[in-house]
Order: sequence, then structure tokens, then C-alpha cells
Amino acid sequence: RFPRKQHRRSQDDDRSDDRRRVVSDQNLGRLVSVHGVDPAYMQRGIFIVVLSFLFFLGTMFIYYWRQSIAYFLLATAFLIIYLVTMFSIVRLRRHVMRMYDSGFVYGGQKIYWDEIESIEPDGAVKLKEGKGVNLPRSLHGIDNILSQIRLNATAAR
Repeated sequence: RFPRKQHRRSQDDDRSDDRRRVVSDQNLGRLVSVHGVDPAYMQRGIFIVVLSFLFFLGTMFIYYWRQSIAYFLLATAFLIIYLVTMFSIVRLRRHVMRMYDSGFVYGGQKIYWDEIESIEPDGAVKLKEGKGVNLPRSLHGIDNILSQIRLNATAAR
């Protein structure tokens, strides 16, 4: 006998289990695309993390060798830069925009195509009710995202 819910996957299916839900439970229809942070932004952040950590280790070594409080303060500054950048990278990875058949979700806001009044070139999406959402330039393929939103919003009117 087979169980009621079958989630059969082939050997070459590399999707994780959480991507099984192709149909959204948010009444927006089928999931069309998911846009995360542009890899160039992540690469810059990781470069700063590695560099600040190396400078932290270097200044701590110099502090150990010279015993000057100035090197300790400099090492502390590099450690703070390291920690703030790591926190920013973790927060930046959560910026995901999901586009569906009937709208999109970004930052916990569910927006239908017929609710959109205008789309600014800088990524500001203004809604008919006066509110809006700002899509950051750090999203991967932001120009394609904005053109797709314009196309779907004009088709829904």
C-alpha cells in the first residue's frame, strides 16, 4: 500500500523539501519566481568580513607584542566592524521577493497586481490605498523584477 501523501522525488531532483509547495497558501496562485540578494552584494560583504577579521587578528598580535592600548582599541574597532558586517549579511539574506501569478510577497507584505498604482524607477511600488513597498536595488535582477511587475500590473487593470 502507498501512503496517502506521496512525495516521490527522483534521484536528480535537487530541490529541498520546503520548495514542494508550488501552489501558495496565500491565495496568490502559483509561485512564478523567487528573487534573493544579488551575489555581488553578498561578495562585497564577505570580503569586508574577511578583511576586518584579518586586521583584528593582526592588531591583536601587535597588541600582544607591543602592549600598547592604542592597538587594543584598534583591534576592538575591527572586531566591531566584523560583528556588524556579519549581522548585516545575515539580515540581508532574509530579503527574498516571491512573485506569484496574482501578485508578489516582499517583507511580509502581500501585494496583488490590481492593487498597484505606480512603479518608480528606484523600486518604489505605490499602492492604490496610499501605502507602498520599496524594493531594494540589492535584489538579484531588480530591473527584470520591476519590468515584470509593470507588465502584470497593467494587465490586471
